[in-house]
Amino acid sequence: MGADAIQTNGGDPAKLTVVEGIKRLRCAVKNYEWGKLGHDSLVARLHEANSGNRVDPAVPHAELWMGTHESGPSHVVKEEELGSGHGGSECMVTLKSWVSDNPDVLGSRAVDKWGCDLPFLFKLLSVTKALSIQAHPNRALAEKLHREEPLLYRDANHKPEIALAITPFQALCGFVSLKELREVIANVPEITELVGSKAADEIFTVNEKDGDESIKSVVRLIFTQLMSASNNETKRVISEMKMRLITETNHRELSEKEKLILELEKQYPGDVGVISAFFFNYVKLNPGEALYLDADEPHAYISGDCVECMAASDNVVRAGLTPKHRDVQTLCSMLTYKLGYPEILKGFPLTPYITRYLPPFDEFEVDHCDLPTGKSTIFPAIPGPSVYLVIEGTGKLQTGSSQLLVNRGDVLFVPAHNEIQVTGESDVIKLYRAGVSSRFFQTL
Repeated sequence: MGADAIQTNGGDPAKLTVVEGIKRLRCAVKNYEWGKLGHDSLVARLHEANSGNRVDPAVPHAELWMGTHESGPSHVVKEEELGSGHGGSECMVTLKSWVSDNPDVLGSRAVDKWGCDLPFLFKLLSVTKALSIQAHPNRALAEKLHREEPLLYRDANHKPEIALAITPFQALCGFVSLKELREVIANVPEITELVGSKAADEIFTVNEKDGDESIKSVVRLIFTQLMSASNNETKRVISEMKMRLITETNHRELSEKEKLILELEKQYPGDVGVISAFFFNYVKLNPGEALYLDADEPHAYISGDCVECMAASDNVVRAGLTPKHRDVQTLCSMLTYKLGYPEILKGFPLTPYITRYLPPFDEFEVDHCDLPTGKSTIFPAIPGPSVYLVIEGTGKLQTGSSQLLVNRGDVLFVPAHNEIQVTGESDVIKLYRAGVSSRFFQTL
């Protein structure tokens, strides 16, 4: 399969060899305007380490993409000169091209299910400004949107995802409970001003004994009317709401959600997404906590750094907090309108140093390894491909009799059926692994 990144055999730097199939990757970066600037961005710092390219301090670095999606493909590095490191002569092909030419690296079950491609897309995000209020379509809707508007919806795949916090991470996710929604309608008169009292009052007449579908129907009606309000009316009402909240700070402490609303208004003045944020759960993740999002669930990331893994798709339906294209009708019609606080994943220990996050999707799982110097741990062999990202420290990855020295910013593709032993060489090595869900391989 050709030469891979530099490795040492038995720890002797004079003996250089390769590990068959393990590949260093150069990865794409996205400079979306909501990303952190320059070296404030973890994405930027790791991209600089990964590519050897200097970071422009005035440019936002929002996402690092690790995978085969055509919107941000990773490239396989074939180092022509052993010992060259990042500065050597490199000949690169896309990871997608390489796995297509070498399908055995994916494992037979993954190929049977998803073909000669990675079924997941791995990302690192550095967020300083709220992302759009959005949802990802289910597979049937994704196929329809891609067929009808391929320039807006770049592929025909669904996009369930998980966001795992590296730093304290904030997001809006899913609709609040019926009780909370009633409090919102009662305490935020500007919503009634936009949707009309007839629609707003329905939230007080429906209750749990009417059944989930009746409740969802009312929430859908109110939310759709809010998101469909005219721009001029929306701007006027949000201005009124802003002035009311600022005035009320003179005699009471604003709630966390109200403070968030004022912050969103600074970022996106007059945007309907500002007031619609009242409808969503305000989620604060601690490092090591994760949020998973199925298709057709509304969400918006607000701030922080996370690793994100999803089915290999770039489909996003947006309706607020964005200068990009909005598809309000599609978003409002596709949502599940499931109410209540989302489940937070804390992971489970795979080893004393590895935590696994296993959302209910076949395409992916994520492992987090936090390893002190001199300690070792093992990622068990699995029948599918993996991508490893080192975010801090130095260590050795060993498979069989060969060792690979890895540093901060390294991204590695590891083929199926490889057990990987990691040994820390710095104070701590922190890395993440994305791979096909182990649950998928347990089912026949």
